[in-house]
Amino acid sequence: MRILSIHAHPDDMEILAGGALALLAERGHHITVVTMTPGDKGSNTLDQDQIAAVRREEARAAAAMIGADYLCAEFRDLEIFNDNPSRRRVTEILRITRPDIVLTSSPADYLCDHEATSILVRDAMFGASAPNYLTAADNPAKPLAGIPHLYYMDAISGHDRDGKPILPDFVVDVSTKFRLKWDMLAAHSSQREWLRAQHGMDDYMTTMEAWTKICGQRAGLAYGEGFRQYKGHPYPESPALQDLLGDCVHPPSVRVP
Repeated sequence: MRILSIHAHPDDMEILAGGALALLAERGHHITVVTMTPGDKGSNTLDQDQIAAVRREEARAAAAMIGADYLCAEFRDLEIFNDNPSRRRVTEILRITRPDIVLTSSPADYLCDHEATSILVRDAMFGASAPNYLTAADNPAKPLAGIPHLYYMDAISGHDRDGKPILPDFVVDVSTKFRLKWDMLAAHSSQREWLRAQHGMDDYMTTMEAWTKICGQRAGLAYGEGFRQYKGHPYPESPALQDLLGDCVHPPSVRVP
């Protein structure tokens, strides 16, 4: 199957779904990683074009660790909005990548870019199979045959803006792929200094590990990643991702902070 992971910034996918994508890649599925932006605001020392170039290469290197393709939608940080030109751009990406399953950001999260990405992807998936919804691309791809399966990754830290937990439908056991997930995130080396200066996070690597442990604890696992399936009409309701991951999928039986 063809799997599309589309989140706002370089490193979001690695933090929230790197282990699950590594499992899917190992099982022979085609993975494409899309970031909405190239992380162009993520530096105190480089200008927007310079840091964007660095972060695109970091994202490409991380995706290559699991044999995934990488694309950037070329929005800009804090400039992702739910409007028709943006929806057309995301629709064209969907038609180019032609996924069976899409993983995207949580509709409730701490950052506007994450929330806007979630809405745009959901609505673009509806339009991607509508032949009369035109994207204005110079050489547009063909409409999809139908709406792909849609899954939301966890919100950052698993909470909404008010600190209330957002519980996943299921947790994927990524214990066997945690080392690879760590290495994929480590490829985004430009982010340590930025996050330390801007957010007071001295080591985003150990923060990722803590979040992945907490998610795993919800299902009695060492490390886990949580997902929710969107089943709004007329999106597919069959458990496509769950079936692909098989015995790695567990119900969230334990409530943790």
